[in-house]
Amino acid sequence: MVVLLHPVGLDGTFWRDLPQRLSDHYTVICVDLRGHGGSSPAKRPGSMAACVADVAAVIKDAWQGQRQPKAMVLGLSFGGMVAQNLAITHPELVSGLVVCGCGAMVPPAFKQAILARGSDAEQGGMQAVTPATLERWFTPAFMDSPEVEKVRARLLADDPSDFAAAWEAISEHAALGQLKQVTVPALVIGGSLDLATSVEAITVLADAFAYGQRVILEGAPHMMQIENQDVFYTAVRHFLDQMGQ
Repeated sequence: MVVLLHPVGLDGTFWRDLPQRLSDHYTVICVDLRGHGGSSPAKRPGSMAACVADVAAVIKDAWQGQRQPKAMVLGLSFGGMVAQNLAITHPELVSGLVVCGCGAMVPPAFKQAILARGSDAEQGGMQAVTPATLERWFTPAFMDSPEVEKVRARLLADDPSDFAAAWEAISEHAALGQLKQVTVPALVIGGSLDLATSVEAITVLADAFAYGQRVILEGAPHMMQIENQDVFYTAVRHFLDQMGQ
């Protein structure tokens, strides 16, 4: 089973055709994290622990009470942070990780800037934060794509309180010191043009795992699963097939 955890402000439909392409061999579950898509509104303040508990419940429910439920967990950006914390707190549920477009922690110096992304949405509406978000996520050459318009529409339809709750959860992300205890294989994927997560941060994250691998997708931005779907799929599928999942 492969569980997909999406970026902040989006939902489980923003993987392009990755779920369909993986479903030839795997059971794929696209989660809507709390406050996103069809999930319940997020409680305030948002917390990483609550997000992790939700995903743990999804995995347990999917296995319908089996004694040793496990899943390969793939998360991108916010979803990748949740995946890291899930592997730390619920190692019995995770058979492997694919973590994309995120670091191992939010540095304390950046915490207020992270929280401001949510408070700006609450003060000015989603229209106040959507343009800058899209600029961080996509390359200029891709900005006129219909796929970007879908993302724009999703962001503008978000509840600012739910968006702020997600950034509150992100501000708590501090997994770096605990990742060595994650003993399952972990693939860390970054984009060479990612404005939100540097190649250096991707390298630090990969090195932090006991069994981490790093792949950098040349020419890929933060939303690599959308703008560079084919090379993203190839990297993910190679890792899954290597693991025999």
